[in-house]
Amino acid sequence: MRLRTQVLLLQLAVIAVSLVVGFGLVIAGADDRVRDEYAQRALAIAQSVAADGEVRSEVAAHPGTQVDAAELLDGPLQRHAAAVRARTGALFVVIGNDRGIRLAHPEASELAKTVSTDPSKVLSGSDDVNTDRGTLGESVRAKVPILGDGQRVVGFVSVGVSTQRLETDTRSDIIATSLLALAALGIGALGSALLARRWRRLTLGLESDELAELVREQNAVLHSMADGVLAVDADGIVRVINDRARALLDIDAPTGTPAADLGLTPRVATVLATPTDEPLAASIGERVVLVSSHRVRADGRDLGMVLSVIDRTDVEALSREVDSIRSMSTALRAQRHETANRMHVLAGLLRHGHADEALAYLDELAGTGPGGRLLSGLDNVREPHLHAFLDAKAAQARERGVTLRLGDQTWLDATLAEPVVVTTVLGNLVDNAIEAAADGMPDALSDAPSDEPADVEVEIIADGDTLLVSVGDSGPGIGFEDPDDVFAEGATTKSGAYIPGGRGMGLALARQIARRTGGDLWVAHPGGPGDHELGGALFVARLPGVLAPTPHDDRREPDEQGDRE
Repeated sequence: MRLRTQVLLLQLAVIAVSLVVGFGLVIAGADDRVRDEYAQRALAIAQSVAADGEVRSEVAAHPGTQVDAAELLDGPLQRHAAAVRARTGALFVVIGNDRGIRLAHPEASELAKTVSTDPSKVLSGSDDVNTDRGTLGESVRAKVPILGDGQRVVGFVSVGVSTQRLETDTRSDIIATSLLALAALGIGALGSALLARRWRRLTLGLESDELAELVREQNAVLHSMADGVLAVDADGIVRVINDRARALLDIDAPTGTPAADLGLTPRVATVLATPTDEPLAASIGERVVLVSSHRVRADGRDLGMVLSVIDRTDVEALSREVDSIRSMSTALRAQRHETANRMHVLAGLLRHGHADEALAYLDELAGTGPGGRLLSGLDNVREPHLHAFLDAKAAQARERGVTLRLGDQTWLDATLAEPVVVTTVLGNLVDNAIEAAADGMPDALSDAPSDEPADVEVEIIADGDTLLVSVGDSGPGIGFEDPDDVFAEGATTKSGAYIPGGRGMGLALARQIARRTGGDLWVAHPGGPGDHELGGALFVARLPGVLAPTPHDDRREPDEQGDRE
């Protein structure tokens, strides 16, 4: 049997039992309730008759047991009693004197006779209400004393209502009550049917065992997925979140929390609020993730949004390693071609007997002449990681027609305590600068002059354990109205269709890393007219705690000092 059918039958059973118990109690007390109602009516009629002045005087005028029945037959008491009985529908209205002799009775033959029931209680001055059988049959009757002068009891009035009429009225009440119970049962059945229908809509037509199995499967699938899943309902309340989503989005709030209180980054919050089929890259702490979302609808109803989260941190790290390898291979390829060319020049000089020129050429290759080094001033950077890194970036820049040079103030004689942090921040800045400088060059196929320089200048200065880095370029500058927008996630002026999640993550990630060390990364000059001599954008980064100072002796050999000079 289906769950909604079981619920319907259970509700009908509960309603039926409730109605039977409730209306049963009402029906059980119907007889007593009607009997009490008729007794009060009889008492009220008797009291009104006993209070009538004419009745009181006539009863007082007929004391004792010697009463003339013929006189009473057409007397005022008999007429008054008959009129009251006809007006109220009572079974009888009997008037007796102080000895219990009937002075008025519905049957003339009973006049001047002693009443059939005991009148002692009413003649003692108390009202008497009971059910009794008399000459006219069983009735609910009320007896009220008639008071004469000095509040002396001179007689009584007895008014009765037939129990047969009482039974008829009780039966009518029971029928009406039963009909009400049946109507209530019908309304309850209709409400239960509507509730069962709504239950079916809410459960999407699934039965209880199917719902239980669905929950088990959902938990098993959600918590075993490598991707994060976050689902909110139409009101923006979190209903489902797996462990992977908690880890990737750094969420510890329980389900039932409003999405606005999760502490999501603006980019992730925007994706959660707006359906986004194309994954977008976002940075969460040290992680880079791809987020996408879609709206869920069923039977025309909006069930909310589902956010998918994919970890891209490892891919980003691998991409940076590949970029580094590519830069190194580019540098090696350039050096191989350059070495081959140099050997050809040297062989030609020697073959033609130009020994002096060959010796001068060798001195230049050794670094004692101009043009002998790919990156001038690189010896001022004695840290091995940065030395190799900058050398490779110089080769990469030259491959794109860009000249990479070091600033005059560059000097670093320390060991990197955080080489990954430094190379990540510096690498993003240098890559962006090379690309900006290369994009600012005139098209090789155009008629524009080609002698415009494409330069990138890097300056590295150590201040205790803090590393100061500035990177400027000769490109067109920052194209945003607010230069600080360049650090927003996804902010870019270039197409990123071929990059999963889009471009615009490098500078955002670099600033986050810089700020995590307690430093910062900012735009010192957005480009265009100003103090920046290259004319393009100038970025400055401050990275505290990334250097481990290396003790050294300033009294170096003369040739070493000469290298610095």
